[in-house]
Amino acid sequence: MTSCPRFHLAFPVRDLAEARAFYTDLLGCNEGRSSDEWVDFDFFGHQIVAHLSPDEAGHKAHNVVDGEDVPVRHFGIILDMNEWKKLADKLSARNVRFIIEPGIRFEGMPGEQATFFFTDPSGNALEFKAFADEGMIFAK
Repeated sequence: MTSCPRFHLAFPVRDLAEARAFYTDLLGCNEGRSSDEWVDFDFFGHQIVAHLSPDEAGHKAHNVVDGEDVPVRHFGIILDMNEWKKLADKLSARNVRFIIEPGIRFEGMPGEQATFFFTDPSGNALEFKAFADEGMIFAK
């Protein structure tokens, strides 16, 4: 077990083959166990499970955070700044359509972070963020 507890998240997708291609080919996640109705992925050391549920996938609701419309239902990971920049560049090169373009949120304030959002093929929103100072992760 790692020194930091791992999270587990299950979420709906409209198509498992499409989810496999997105999470393994684009994001580089390794696939774990699977069935005809779900598939596990190693999401940067955490376990996420895509469950086939075409009627439930996708969402529209958002809240405004630092002037941006942030999807209420989303998940993601905190990377170190170099990994964040590499992933942002990779996704841009692959013409991924961002919900929120890579940039800095809360600049000069507690919690300053680099962030971007995009969706998987089923409409699930993902956020990738990084902090120049990890002490800012929970700063008020």
